[in-house]
Amino acid sequence: MLRGVTRALGWLTYGVLLLAIFTFAGYFSFNLFVRSGVTPVPELVGRPETEIEGQLIDHGLILRRLWAADRFDEEIPAGHVLQQSPRSASLVKRGAAVEVVVSLGPERLRVPAVEGQALQAAQVTLTASGLSIGRVFNVVSRGTTPGTVVLQDPSAEAQAGRGSAVDLFLSSASRHGTFVMPDLTYRNFERVRHFFERRGFRLGSVKFEPYEGISPGIVLRQYPLPGHQLRRQDVISLVVTTFEREGV
Repeated sequence: MLRGVTRALGWLTYGVLLLAIFTFAGYFSFNLFVRSGVTPVPELVGRPETEIEGQLIDHGLILRRLWAADRFDEEIPAGHVLQQSPRSASLVKRGAAVEVVVSLGPERLRVPAVEGQALQAAQVTLTASGLSIGRVFNVVSRGTTPGTVVLQDPSAEAQAGRGSAVDLFLSSASRHGTFVMPDLTYRNFERVRHFFERRGFRLGSVKFEPYEGISPGIVLRQYPLPGHQLRRQDVISLVVTTFEREGV
């Protein structure tokens, strides 16, 4: 009887072993079948759109750009992939499509002209354009209505990012008191000169020197420095890039 039990246990062990072998073989065959024709999705985010189609073709995949989803982005340059689906390293069948959203680059808005407007009207105009009011200075300006904008920085038609601040200079009725020196660097010298002379300020030393990469007639340095107090009797000194003809 003991021999019979031992024989039965042997057959049972043999059967369990065969079942395990067949189960493993079936799983391996099924897994191999499922994975056949499967490829990982490459990393596309941050890559130029002009390069990714060839990369996808090498993986047997198809590029599908979602044109309606393209949007501005402050970090990823225009024409580079902003988002992809499926994500990189995902396993997909060859021939599948990979959807991408492309960056339009940083958004740039046109600065509207607000000179001649009252402060409140200028604020409405700038807000409607996606911009904001920055610092507000008072300057004496002949022939203008007190409280209206006589100068803006950045100037009209310049390009600025959404939410950027525009500094405003308001006409003041008083010819006395202390003003705030604006930032004159990289502004046109002739415009700066006319602006201050028309308002009774004095330009003192104007030194011309060459500067590679910057056009002639652009303010490089100034004194008083931006933000410092400025009185009408103070002398304004400037360093300007050299004109094409020396002595002009």
